[in-house]
Amino acid sequence: MPKLKIIYCFISIVALSFVGIDAFAQKESYIESLNKQNQWVDSVYKKLSKKHRVAQLLFVRAHTNKGQAYEDSVGKVIEKQQIGGLVFFQGGPGRQASLTNTYQKLAKVPLLIAMDGEWGLGMRLDSTISYPYQMTLGAIQDNNLIYKMGQQVAYDFKRIGAQINLGPDMDVNNNPDNPVINYRSFGDNMYNVARKGIAYFKGMQDAGLLTTAKHFPGHGDTNVDSHFDLPLLPYSRGRLDSLEEYPFREAINAGISGVMIAHMSIPALDSTTHLPSTLSRPIITGVLKDSLRFKGLVVSDAMEMKGVVKYFPNGEADVRAFIAGNDIIELSEDSKRAIKLIRKAVRQGKVSKDEFKARVKKVLAAKYWVGLNNYQEVPPANLSEDINGATAKALVQQLSDAAVTVLKGDASTLKLNPFLKTAILSIGVSSPTVFQQEVARSFPNSKLFMVDKNTQAVELKNILGLLSQYQQVVVGIHDTRLRPQSKLDYTSDVKLMIADLAARKNTVMSVFANAYTIAGLPGIENCNALMVCYQMSPELQKSAAKVLTGNLKPTGKLPVSVNVFFPTGTGIGLQ
Repeated sequence: MPKLKIIYCFISIVALSFVGIDAFAQKESYIESLNKQNQWVDSVYKKLSKKHRVAQLLFVRAHTNKGQAYEDSVGKVIEKQQIGGLVFFQGGPGRQASLTNTYQKLAKVPLLIAMDGEWGLGMRLDSTISYPYQMTLGAIQDNNLIYKMGQQVAYDFKRIGAQINLGPDMDVNNNPDNPVINYRSFGDNMYNVARKGIAYFKGMQDAGLLTTAKHFPGHGDTNVDSHFDLPLLPYSRGRLDSLEEYPFREAINAGISGVMIAHMSIPALDSTTHLPSTLSRPIITGVLKDSLRFKGLVVSDAMEMKGVVKYFPNGEADVRAFIAGNDIIELSEDSKRAIKLIRKAVRQGKVSKDEFKARVKKVLAAKYWVGLNNYQEVPPANLSEDINGATAKALVQQLSDAAVTVLKGDASTLKLNPFLKTAILSIGVSSPTVFQQEVARSFPNSKLFMVDKNTQAVELKNILGLLSQYQQVVVGIHDTRLRPQSKLDYTSDVKLMIADLAARKNTVMSVFANAYTIAGLPGIENCNALMVCYQMSPELQKSAAKVLTGNLKPTGKLPVSVNVFFPTGTGIGLQ
């Protein structure tokens, strides 16, 4: 039988630059498409060897920042094993598009290209737009904005040749100290998480992108990072049904195309010692597929993570993940070994031939749904301009404006007098911030001050003395770390300075950090006015400045409970 050949063709570069997002919209959802027989899927399946059928379930890691030798090694895996897809990590958009074109030529059946894009391409790639983190989005009251973000993210993904977003994160983050979810979640209110997650994935799916809600059945109440060990979720079946699973159940009912499984030990659902949920047939097939009736793609979390391979090494995790019911086995430590072990499991009847066939066809159906049956190369011209356009940048600012949350204060305390002598202080930084520069535009009689997170007590005392000479003080509290954690890495002296400033009647504070950090700043609740802006992006700093100058009426609501002073839902709307 002749090997399956795919005809490659180019699309007009000029035409693509004028294609709107709506032009990519699908006539039916991926889930709906699974109810119909598909000639292309049947034909491809029939022509694949038994080994290559198994290989369709395997997705391997790819980078464009690790050099030629690494890129070539991935190419050899594609060529020899004919795997189902790739998960791209760090790199650049132009390099990734080019490498995707190269890799697709090595595949007899086009590869599904996946990425983690919870906040868009910027989660993994340089020179691309980062949309706000999901916790920031959790504060927004207009979910149509999040739907629009989903559409734009889908356009960006498809423009660089990717077809699956391994997002949104639909965990309910009800543990402030969660080391791995936290700001990646829409918050601690399961209803808000569900609504926001559905708006986001519907925007993406309506624009032709496959999506994956993660991490089933819920990774929000853990204090262990499954990248390094196996977290325990010790709660009852009733608690899991009513809380953790709620957003996933709602997402399934709303037509989500994929669900990613977490690496967690969940005794209430499977009491097997040290068994990650990724490897549990009672959880994946019993709960997700049978009880919740999910028909879409079941995707494992990365199979190279310590949470899964610590107790199931040497490929055992891969074959157990297959037997459990995963349709896509992501990032096996050794895909060649995994294919061999899974073939053996099928021969031994550990998964029926009909179930195996259905799962391979489900992956092929995903390829058909995103148009890989008529594969087209990624055109390189104008790529950077297309994914960094004015419309996308304006949307980031719009989302940021909608997220700003007033925790304390009113119109009179927040709209400052531009003619008074004003100190504009940024804490946690060593150079002027966007926030300071934006505020200073409207306050001609102002001076900028910076306080580094490690500033010595003597210098802090001197600065406090200087600030006493000003009629009003505008304070920005900044977390400069790449990922906004639950606790600020400030010295105790700097935190005491914040408490001192908060006790003064003429101080307005804006927190450009994880909302949870407010709990670690005792006394901040005493300040005259307090805003939380969730992260230190230029757009959110501009949004806060707009509030202080009366050019923006904040509408955000706190998506997590910080402490007794600021519970979930806190947010003062200004008239």
